[in-house]
Amino acid sequence: MVKVVRSTIIDAPPGTVWGVLGEFGAWSSWHPAYSDSVFERGAKGDCVGSVRRVRLSSGQEFSERLLALSHIDQALTTCLLETTLPLFNYVSHVRLGYVSDGQRTFLECEGRFDTPVGKRAELEGFVADELFQTGFAALRHHLGLEA
Repeated sequence: MVKVVRSTIIDAPPGTVWGVLGEFGAWSSWHPAYSDSVFERGAKGDCVGSVRRVRLSSGQEFSERLLALSHIDQALTTCLLETTLPLFNYVSHVRLGYVSDGQRTFLECEGRFDTPVGKRAELEGFVADELFQTGFAALRHHLGLEA
């Protein structure tokens, strides 16, 4: 099993950052890897068990279930159900923490998954760079913290 963990500090309070990340269904409005997302069967983005279908900018698609969402803990967990990506048993965690020095946010993203033989490095890089690192930069831009 592959485990990818990336973290960063966002120069904004956790409530501000969670206001964006906690809107699970709106990630396509700020994350460049997500071109579109819709919830199945009229579900809402803050409803545990809801499934969203996502089309990536690369054209690949997946559906993922919201397994856990806590506005108090500012954390969420998802799993992939169907995907055109060769990521198997994918589970993702997003967590926020408070950095008292400057009222900033510690943001950690973790993905665990299995891959086909010979695809580990490629898919580990995709999750780390295209999803997590690109997401960090896009989140800062969306919050007006970077040009």
